[in-house]
Amino acid sequence: MREFIKRMIANGLVEEISEPVSSIYEAPKQAYYNSKKMLYFHNCDGHECVMNTIFDRRSLSVALNIPEDKLVKTLASCTYSGKTHNAGKLTFVPAKLSALPIMKHFPKDAGRYLTSGVVFSALDGVENASIHRLEVLDDTHLIGRIVEGRHTYKLLQQAKAAGKKLPIAITVGTHPAVTFAACTRVPEGKEMAYAAEILGEDMPLYECPNGIRVPDAEIVLYGYMTADLHEEGPFVDISGTYDPIRMQPVIELEGMACKPDFIYHGIVPAGAEHKMLMGAPYEPRIYQAAANVTNVRDVYLTPGGAGYFHAVVQVKKMTNGDGKNVIMAAFAAHTSLKHVVVVDEDINIYDPNDVEFAIATRVRADQDVMIIAGVRGSSLDPCRIGDGMNVKMGIDATMNLGHEDEFIRAGWDE
Repeated sequence: MREFIKRMIANGLVEEISEPVSSIYEAPKQAYYNSKKMLYFHNCDGHECVMNTIFDRRSLSVALNIPEDKLVKTLASCTYSGKTHNAGKLTFVPAKLSALPIMKHFPKDAGRYLTSGVVFSALDGVENASIHRLEVLDDTHLIGRIVEGRHTYKLLQQAKAAGKKLPIAITVGTHPAVTFAACTRVPEGKEMAYAAEILGEDMPLYECPNGIRVPDAEIVLYGYMTADLHEEGPFVDISGTYDPIRMQPVIELEGMACKPDFIYHGIVPAGAEHKMLMGAPYEPRIYQAAANVTNVRDVYLTPGGAGYFHAVVQVKKMTNGDGKNVIMAAFAAHTSLKHVVVVDEDINIYDPNDVEFAIATRVRADQDVMIIAGVRGSSLDPCRIGDGMNVKMGIDATMNLGHEDEFIRAGWDE
């Protein structure tokens, strides 16, 4: 992560803050409202801390060393074939969460939350890496929001069925490629291979006392996810509204390894970095799915859609049915997606005014709008039914083939 920070500074994308800030509300508030730079706090409760490490596509481009205009297409072509190697064991001391500047972000949050922690787990030779919000219970216990049906949840259920606890490790302050890979749906056990492929290098992995392997990080915690449940939440999630209280698994920590001058990484909920990490990993998946339908050009999960619920897909149609097929492909690729708009090549998908223009001039609601009721959506959507059922809408805002002359946009370069 330190090499990445140096590159961000070299690119003029970092604001360094030397004044003392508190981990309770103050640092998160600054990160939320100053979302156009990485913030590097040199005194957050006496520790160094970074926030907004990936706040837009330019910063993601710097992190992954991929040109900004080729991000989605390049990531969509990955084969999860990067190399990793065992690099020895880490030395741990007893866990003490109060020694870290773990943040409380909003007044009604249940408490302090680890928001950037990558949770590594393994069972019967199957490894997994994913991000879960982690509420601090005390110095050695966390409560993890483990979404039903995801890989960590499945491994925990298998461990419980065998009468065992699930061994885990949690890293804070990893290279953004690791964090990005942990946020991406990849074939089982391929998260670190994906990160290594993105970085183009053989990634070293270090073994914890419980057998879990982790990449280089500023902070590593290890322990076990148990069958015990505890109230988790409320907590502000991607929509900027409070997610409700649920009964969630308790994590018992046994050890902690920190670099002597560790740099803590915090992610402010519903902030720019949260939206990037929630949405950007799904753009290549939607691209791949749409490419099976027609000539796809680009995909964007919009900030106004919380970076997660709304997608715009840019295509060059081959038939008049392509728009609706792309809509269905997008919903299949990203099941939490709620609304999707499909547009032509001449529409700038990063400009909401241009997308609205396409809807205004190329859509007949009786023909071009699809409503899909009674489907699984996101448990984070505040208008969900129960814990995830919802209604989805797709809009085909593309021109009718054979009538392109009727949609020519006036200009001096016609």
